[in-house]
Amino acid sequence: MEEWEIDWAKLDIRNVIAHGTYGTVYRGAYDSQDVAVKILDWGEDGIATAAETAALRASFQQEVAVWHKLDHPNIPKFVGASMGTSNLKIPVKNTSNDSHNSPPSRACCVIVEFVPGGTTLKNFLIRNRRNKLAFKVMIQLALDLSKGLSYLHSKKILHRDVIPENMLVDNHGTLKIVDFGITIIEAHKPRDMTGYMAPEFLDGKPYNRKCDVYSFGFCLWEIYCCDMPYPNLSSADVSSAVVRQNLRPEIPRCCPSTLASVMRKCWDANPDNRPEMEEVVKMLYAIDNSKGGGMIPEDQSTGCFCFSTPRGP
Repeated sequence: MEEWEIDWAKLDIRNVIAHGTYGTVYRGAYDSQDVAVKILDWGEDGIATAAETAALRASFQQEVAVWHKLDHPNIPKFVGASMGTSNLKIPVKNTSNDSHNSPPSRACCVIVEFVPGGTTLKNFLIRNRRNKLAFKVMIQLALDLSKGLSYLHSKKILHRDVIPENMLVDNHGTLKIVDFGITIIEAHKPRDMTGYMAPEFLDGKPYNRKCDVYSFGFCLWEIYCCDMPYPNLSSADVSSAVVRQNLRPEIPRCCPSTLASVMRKCWDANPDNRPEMEEVVKMLYAIDNSKGGGMIPEDQSTGCFCFSTPRGP
């Protein structure tokens, strides 16, 4: 038995938190600890062959061996995992307390610490779309994300899906990075994150850590603007324009030049020109946030570039 293998007798699953392309997330308790339980399914829907499923499970086992050693304040603590779910009992909604669902036989299970009060960064930004974020708050969120990604990269882990939906903001305002590594499953169940993908990846080149850096640049823009980068373009239009026309979001004039510089460096078309996440952390720490510099609210936008038409979700 691997040291990260969970003891089913200590697990109590309570209710659904979220559904995703990789499976379902439940809230529960493990050995009296509040946890999030992720049931990952990659074979039952007929997309993956037996050989592909076997390869995915092998990759999963390798990645879990790394996950359980991670320790960083901006990454939810890994609790345990299982290569099978035959002993897992999931309560059925609107039925008696004794009723349970059984997950697909090929599914795997990952348990991480539960993030109290956790809301996705995307929803957090939507809630602040009109009034925007104070510059200090914005910089701290950016630092949390950059430090977490830098730590993952130092452990040879790529996130591959750096988007606001995959970040949580807890009830203390701390950002936590979630769903790294789950991409071994999502590779077989692709999602639409074209607007955040690096041009070289859209052009068919392999994914590497500089692609994470590119995606971070877009997250940084979103955190500053509390807005969406390309609200009126289709995925196909974005993909084509990013690769062929070097399309990037417009940076507001009120954005401090030091912060705008970080954005531009991160989303540079040439991956060799992009900084490492460790360098991004240093650049963000060097920004003076004592005199303001945040995005100007829509009703106080005189003198600053503001979006002429509604751009949010």
